[in-house]
Amino acid sequence: MIEVRNLVKEFDGTMVLKNIDATFQKGVVNIIIGKSGSGKTVMLKCLVGLIQPTSGEILYDGRNLTTMRGGEIRRLRRDIGMLFQGAALFDSRTVLENVMFPLEMFSRKNRRERRKRAEFCLERVDMVQAANLFPSEISGGMRKRAAIARAIVLNPKYLFCDEPNSGLDPKTSQVIDELISDITTDFDITTIVVSHDMNSVINIGDHVIFLNEGIKEWEGNKSEVMDADNEKLNDFVFASDLFRKIKEAEEIISEEEKR
Repeated sequence: MIEVRNLVKEFDGTMVLKNIDATFQKGVVNIIIGKSGSGKTVMLKCLVGLIQPTSGEILYDGRNLTTMRGGEIRRLRRDIGMLFQGAALFDSRTVLENVMFPLEMFSRKNRRERRKRAEFCLERVDMVQAANLFPSEISGGMRKRAAIARAIVLNPKYLFCDEPNSGLDPKTSQVIDELISDITTDFDITTIVVSHDMNSVINIGDHVIFLNEGIKEWEGNKSEVMDADNEKLNDFVFASDLFRKIKEAEEIISEEEKR
C-alpha cells in the first residue's frame, strides 16, 4: 500500500500539486487520470522519487520516501517495477537480455538463475517465442509486454505504469490492460497507472483518481466514473465522441424503461 498525505509540489512559485491525499491499495489497479497539465505525471515522478515534493508525505507501507536517504532509497527501488511510456528497451540487447538486466543490477543470482527467472516472466506475458529477438524485430505491443516482464522480474511490491497504451491500437491496448490487471491480482502488487485512456479506466480501473489543475477533483472506481456528478470530470470523460454517445444511449434506454 502507498499513502500520499498532503502532497504539494511547486515549480518557481507555481503550485502544480495542491495538497493531495490518496491511498493506493495493493492487489487492485489504481489509475490516475486527467488532461495534459493536470499534474498526473508530476505526481508519478514524486511517487517514484524522481523529483522531491515541496511538502507532504509518501508512505510505502509506512516508510516515508520523502525522508529517506541514499541507501534506503536504493533498497526501496528494488521493490519497484516501472513500465515506461515508450517501453525503454535496450536496442542492443535481445528481449531476454533486456528482461535479465534488472537482475544483473540488483540481484545476487548467478547467470543460470537470472535466465530462469527472466524466462518465467516472459512466459507470464506470453513472450517466450521472442526471447532471442531484438526490440527492432518485434511489434509495439510485444515491446510493451517485454517491458512488463522486465518490470516484474525483481518480483516488485509496487508497479508504476506511465501511459502503458500510448501508441497502441485498441485491441493491443486491451491485451496490455488485461495483463496489467492479471499481474496485479496474481502477485498482489500495488499498481499505479497514469493514463488519459478512458478505455483503460473502464476496463481495469478498480480505483480511479481524477486530477484537475493539480487538485484531486474526484475519486471513485470504473463503475462510478460514467455517472459521476462532477462537471469537470464529465468534461474530461465525455470529450470522446464514443463515450458521449454511450452516455446518450444509456439515457435513452433509461427513459424508455421508465415508460
